[in-house]
Amino acid sequence: MVQPNPENRPSQSSVNPEQYARLKAEIAAPYGNIRKFIYIAAGASGFIGAFIFFFQVLAGRNLETALPNFALQLGVIAVAVFLWRWEGGKGSGKRD
Repeated sequence: MVQPNPENRPSQSSVNPEQYARLKAEIAAPYGNIRKFIYIAAGASGFIGAFIFFFQVLAGRNLETALPNFALQLGVIAVAVFLWRWEGGKGSGKRD
């Protein structure tokens, strides 16, 4: 294991404890905010698709294609919610 160089390490007085904790969290899970944005975008896309296919199924149009597509959109929403919750559980100490 490589030992950190004490000369390059910032002193405790130059970094307050809140900043230090935030930096340590970012090192442990880089690009967390970008991943959460992607989860939101995928969930919104799935919601819009599910909305459209739900009304196609409700109207009885193209049921042989609308039902599988509706199920797929619900799956996209479920995966986005699962990943969002999993991402949120990492930092709070809920997971081992």
